[in-house]
Amino acid sequence: MPFIIHGGERLQGGIYLSGAKNAATKMMIASLLTEEPCILRNYPAIGDVAITEELCRSLGTDMLRRGNVLELHTPTIERTKVPLLSRRNRVPILALGPLLARVGAAEIPLVGGDQIGPRPVNFHLTALRSMGAVIKKGENSYTAEAKGGLHGARIRFDYPSVGATENVILAATLAKGRTFIENAAMEPELIDLVKMLQNMGAIIELGANRTIYIDGVRTLHGVAHEIIPDRNEAVSFACLAVASGGSVFVRGALQEHLITFLNALRRIGGDYEVLEGGIRFWRPNSLRGLCLETDTHPGFMTDWQQPFTVLLTQAEGISKVHETVYEDRFGYVEDLNSMGAKIRVSEECLGELPCRFTGKQFPHSITLSGPTPLHARSLQVRDLRAGIAHIIAALVAKGESVIEGIEEIDRGYERIDERLRELGADIRRV
Repeated sequence: MPFIIHGGERLQGGIYLSGAKNAATKMMIASLLTEEPCILRNYPAIGDVAITEELCRSLGTDMLRRGNVLELHTPTIERTKVPLLSRRNRVPILALGPLLARVGAAEIPLVGGDQIGPRPVNFHLTALRSMGAVIKKGENSYTAEAKGGLHGARIRFDYPSVGATENVILAATLAKGRTFIENAAMEPELIDLVKMLQNMGAIIELGANRTIYIDGVRTLHGVAHEIIPDRNEAVSFACLAVASGGSVFVRGALQEHLITFLNALRRIGGDYEVLEGGIRFWRPNSLRGLCLETDTHPGFMTDWQQPFTVLLTQAEGISKVHETVYEDRFGYVEDLNSMGAKIRVSEECLGELPCRFTGKQFPHSITLSGPTPLHARSLQVRDLRAGIAHIIAALVAKGESVIEGIEEIDRGYERIDERLRELGADIRRV
């Protein structure tokens, strides 16, 4: 079931944001920590939450959905083994903490996820072991026990991993004593999870210099929580507006979540206006190149570089993008080059930030020259964020493009084709 896209038109109008994928899935896992009902509002209808629903149901969660509101209730954990899900996904690793915290045992399948390079789970496992978990790796799964319950620990991450930080927070809420997390991630979705847990009765404090403190409590209660808007969607739609030469009002976009992106957009010649209820994006004149580096929050998010790279193909001069979060996230560049872009992938560190990949021969930088007209092509989606780059490129290009593998895009973008048609996009699902 591909997308058929006819591009080359300026997109105009307004588009709303769904609830953040990277918050919704973690909050569903957090609901396992209490035997009382939890209600999530602004709940997105996307593939990744469907996978997480499958996981929660397998452990004993009852669910009821009404529109964009989901009620979850797990009065008892009926099983401690997470089965192999219908699609490979990273979310099972996050069930380790809640299962260990609530019932002292867990078994999860070996994890998968987007094809963007290895994403090791050693940060998760090392941290949970320091909290008293005994974890063993089998042929197809990890098994874990904490017979005496988890206890607080001092944990320092070599890198501020979002998933590992979330896992420790989830585990520590019901652990005995205090847990210190040093060099923790601080992404908006993680902070939204902290707010939800705090409203469930958890004691979590955000300290200076990426430090989080958690005092374990005996039990957590139910909660009603509204999921923040998806900042990745906001950036995707902003890049689409500017790349197409149109003007789009992104309803629900929050300036505080997008500060680094907004600065980069203005540097290349795009513009925006913060209004009541959202942000309007447009391109007043021609675009110019720049040097860009991804980083952990509050830096330029790694999930933003794919749509922004499409934007840079329409900018005058030389641009450089240095990816410092994942070591192999430029596979989609081959597809953009086939559409007429001029992008060279490099193993060099083309930036100023300290990079974990220096000298390791990872293709983690690119150089672009532009502007270059993009031509319609048939494309195969490689991963979620590459997929949205394909859509933006196809809508900028003149002619008919065919995008296969759109189930990857559906993992993170709710009814993307229907919503883009409201902007005047010629996109249909065949």
